[in-house]
Amino acid sequence: MKTVTHIPDAWTDISALFEALGDAHRQRILLSFEKNERLTILQIVEGSQLSRTAVTHHLKVLERGGALQSEKIGREVYFWVNKAFMQQALHNVLEYIKDEI
Repeated sequence: MKTVTHIPDAWTDISALFEALGDAHRQRILLSFEKNERLTILQIVEGSQLSRTAVTHHLKVLERGGALQSEKIGREVYFWVNKAFMQQALHNVLEYIKDEI
């Protein structure tokens, strides 16, 4: 067993992503996006069984974890899947598994 005192830079945001993906409600929200689709909070609420307040909370967690990005246009906030970030994070984990374990 080796002692780990420092988390590699490539892993710094992974725990927040895994935390965001660790909830079934957030998984359903993430899976509701079609390829390259941008959705508003209202559209996400309409496709969910959750309240607007609950959806807003889950969206914040997904965004903080890097799974989603957002942009405010006028009065609406649009969300979309942050594919590049998630692919890189999962790639980093897979490389560790491949090379170190």
